[in-house]
Amino acid sequence: MSIFKSIFNFYYSGFREMKLGKQLWIIILIKLFFMFAILKLFFFPNFLKSNFHSDKERAEYVTEQLTNPK
Repeated sequence: MSIFKSIFNFYYSGFREMKLGKQLWIIILIKLFFMFAILKLFFFPNFLKSNFHSDKERAEYVTEQLTNPK
């Protein structure tokens, strides 16, 4: 039996036998979805897309910010 197959079987049997762990993983996945999908929409707007009209303007702004820190 290869090392990868034994590692896979170890984790597969562990997750299959879980009872409380399955519910905790569901809660973790819901929280991750909320953090990355929902919060991004409301709290992290696309600053470059809303303030500049072309890719060239965006690139110039980013270059200026990186080379001339305040």
